[in-house]
Amino acid sequence: MRAHPLATDAVLALGALLCMVVGSFADPHGPHGPTFGTRTPEPFSLLLMVLGAAALVFRRRRPRVVLAVTAGLSLLELTTGEPRAPVAMSAVIALFTVAAHTDRPTTWRIGVLTMAALTGVAMLVGPLPWYAQENIGIFAWTGMAAAAGDAVRSRRAFVDAIRERAERAERTREEEARRRVAEERLRIARDLHDVVAHHIALVNVQAGVAAHVMDKRPDQAKEALAHVRDASRSALNELRATVGLLRQTGDPEAPTEPAPGLAVLDDLTATFRHAGLPVRVMVQLDRSRDPLPSAVDLAAYRVIQEALTNVRKHAGPGAKAEVSVVRVGASVEVTVLDDGGAGPDPLPAGGTPAASGPGGGADGGGDGDGDGDGDGEESGGHGLLGMRERATALGGSCFAGPRYGGGYRVHAILPVA
Repeated sequence: MRAHPLATDAVLALGALLCMVVGSFADPHGPHGPTFGTRTPEPFSLLLMVLGAAALVFRRRRPRVVLAVTAGLSLLELTTGEPRAPVAMSAVIALFTVAAHTDRPTTWRIGVLTMAALTGVAMLVGPLPWYAQENIGIFAWTGMAAAAGDAVRSRRAFVDAIRERAERAERTREEEARRRVAEERLRIARDLHDVVAHHIALVNVQAGVAAHVMDKRPDQAKEALAHVRDASRSALNELRATVGLLRQTGDPEAPTEPAPGLAVLDDLTATFRHAGLPVRVMVQLDRSRDPLPSAVDLAAYRVIQEALTNVRKHAGPGAKAEVSVVRVGASVEVTVLDDGGAGPDPLPAGGTPAASGPGGGADGGGDGDGDGDGDGEESGGHGLLGMRERATALGGSCFAGPRYGGGYRVHAILPVA
């Protein structure tokens, strides 16, 4: 029926025509009550019934035009037919269609006009008294058609609203799920990057030292290899904890160790000192009286880790770094400075010296990936991007760029609230 509405309306029109023709043979005023077959419709009445039924074929395409045509045919029958034929049935069906496809105010305006016109003409014209049951029947049927059409329209609107809400809720649920998955993937990617960038950079440096002094100073080579072992063990432990976040609920051996934070900042800087990078640390926080939120604590730790890793990788020989963590009002400011060393890289590959652009790093824009491609988004690095994302996720900011006189500076502002 939905695929072929015109054919459906044609079948309905044929049924209405049959009902009108059959009804025209009934006489409600027989000598002993209603009788059938005692009267026959006039040819003109048959023509009006055929025209009214033919108009119903197009009732859904032009509902108001069809209503006007059928109402006109009904008025013509009421004023000329004797005996009357039920041509008004076509107007009743057309009025129902108009009510089902328009709004309520329009339905009642058109419905009242149609009822008044048909009932008024039926009462004022013809041999029957105004209170005859045929006249009252026209009023009742037109009123019921308008009410039924309005009810069908309201029902359809209600069902459509429920369906739309369900579809919108489903879309919203899917979008929220995708957003949460994307955020979790991004967070895990940042953690993996920070862990791998820091520890693998240290392993690379210490392995290079061991290879360089293996023959002449075996004791120093053994010490460097010990640092390699410690850094690799730490990397494995942090990777195990990070990958443990991907476990399903109920999986055994879920990670229970807390995320790293400023409480282990000394251990972090010690690994860089063992790798040959002098690091000065100044922390002006009272974590016992006013502890930092875990997200802020982790973000500060990761920013310092990434910045120092870039210093160790890209600064020149003899470079020195300074780390400061200061509580300023409702924010924590993290600053990592380096002096560039004796021969710092002027710019990372693919980087730019913009203070807040994607090309800067802690010491020349390295990304800590171990690939030496810089932190620029164009060159594929993720270190500086990860620092910015961590700060932005907390409502803060992160800036990086070259210092006047040499070296680089990373400055992150992390709101505590």
